Amino acid sequence: MEDMRLGVVEARFADIIWENEPIQSRALSEICERELNWKRPTTYTVLRKLCEKGLFQNVDGIVSSVISKQEYHAVQSERFVDETFEGSLPAFLNAFATRKSLSREEINQIRKMIDSYGEE
Repeated sequence: MEDMRLGVVEARFADIIWENEPIQSRALSEICERELNWKRPTTYTVLRKLCEKGLFQNVDGIVSSVISKQEYHAVQSERFVDETFEGSLPAFLNAFATRKSLSREEINQIRKMIDSYGEE
């Protein structure tokens, strides 16, 4: 799979697409001019790069996502756990929980997620 990691500006651009899709490429460039102070060629260049990464598509001037924002974050989270914790989700959770206290509600939500996966 193509490396889908995004820089800060690319991530903001991706958010604009996800928030407005499907969107005409011309309308997208107008939003980017207002919100990012980009000229049209910049918008189209970054859009082309993100299409090449497999996140978006531009078909007949209509821009839409190939993967959802949630799917994108899932891929990035999985990559982070793989690269940083040798794929061990328990090791990640342990490292996370030692630096940040989990609330009772967060613990209950995690338990419910684990229980729901166990039922499948």
